[in-house]
Amino acid sequence: MSELIRNADGFSTIEEAIDEIRAGRVVIVVDDADRENEGDFIMAAEKVTPEAINFMATHGRGIVCMPCEAARLDELLIPLMVSSKLGSHETAFAVSIDTCSRFGLRTEASSSGQATPRRPWTSPSSPVCSRPG
Repeated sequence: MSELIRNADGFSTIEEAIDEIRAGRVVIVVDDADRENEGDFIMAAEKVTPEAINFMATHGRGIVCMPCEAARLDELLIPLMVSSKLGSHETAFAVSIDTCSRFGLRTEASSSGQATPRRPWTSPSSPVCSRPG
């Protein structure tokens, strides 16, 4: 990871974070202390690698997520995880996705298998694939 100049609070600027994301690197984005008071690993989906997925899964210890517009979820027949949001922060999670071997893509829980799904879903010509379970 490159050395960034930090401001007085110890944080990088938004411009520096954007440059890091453009370069294919993972950045940590922290939300407000009055919200969840946590940080999220963020990187460009088209630049994801098995190593990046492994890093996020190992050090983030949470769910590896990918943003997607509602219209794209509808195109891919991916429903929301719950129909009504009862949480205080109203995050709209969709069900988990996998890519299908019938399309020449691997489906597995390894970091390599998890890196693969993010690339096809960013393409308008993505195949409709399976969901785990």
